[in-house]
Amino acid sequence: MEVSRIIMPILYVVLAPLLGALLTGCDRKISARMQRRVGPPILQPIYDVIKLFKKQVIGVDRAQGFLLFTNLILTVLTGCLFCLGMDLLMVFFILATSSSFLYLAVCVTGSPMSSMAAQRELVQEMAVEPATILAALGFYLATGSFGTLRIASQPVSAIIKTPGFFIAFCFVLTVRMRKSPFDTAQSEHAHQELVQGITTEMGARNLAMFQITEWYETILMLGVAALYFLNSNPWSILLAVVVILALYFVEILLDNTCARLKWKDLLIDLWAVTLLCDGINLIILMMI
Repeated sequence: MEVSRIIMPILYVVLAPLLGALLTGCDRKISARMQRRVGPPILQPIYDVIKLFKKQVIGVDRAQGFLLFTNLILTVLTGCLFCLGMDLLMVFFILATSSSFLYLAVCVTGSPMSSMAAQRELVQEMAVEPATILAALGFYLATGSFGTLRIASQPVSAIIKTPGFFIAFCFVLTVRMRKSPFDTAQSEHAHQELVQGITTEMGARNLAMFQITEWYETILMLGVAALYFLNSNPWSILLAVVVILALYFVEILLDNTCARLKWKDLLIDLWAVTLLCDGINLIILMMI
């Protein structure tokens, strides 16, 4: 057990960006097929990041690089703590801290488009934080622990007792992955827009660091989603993989079929889903 606890964070640091890049490549390929295009190669995101590191850095503000690097380090730290089996609440709090550094990195440029995107990014954080914290609370009420290893080693999967929390977390996942209809702060590749929101003033290695951070965060959030289905039975790992792949495909489908919401609608919808799904599930768990 101790050896696996050491190996898992190392595997996350090494494999998470590769898996994230492959998922992004599949995302762009599937999105292109949905739009009747051929699409780029699946490995194109890796080629793009390598090319970005080779470009000359012409930053609007030198602080942006430091803030984006801090965002990357905190996101990696969050994933490592998750793999170590640490407290899920602490994982979510550090992830929220890393998001604040991203907000600052976008604000320091002074660009009107970036500033508007930064404000929307902050609204997104406000929208998802209640559901995120309640997801951790749901795991505790269902398993008696905030530790990820103890949650994953229960005889019964947490999804049996927390279906409402899982539904609300799926909305959080859509926001974290910046997919429509909740991509108010950034436009991803599938939409091909000229103004890219929070990445408008990013370039060269700054944009590369942001993209790598996105890959780490995507794998982390999919890992949290998988936690709902993991239990002491080894076959639950296969079930969790199938579920998160299906969930990722649904995210791609939504991204290509839904129009972007306004930030007010995003806030109202997410809080309504959180109150309804998490609230009902919480009441049921407290009554059991």
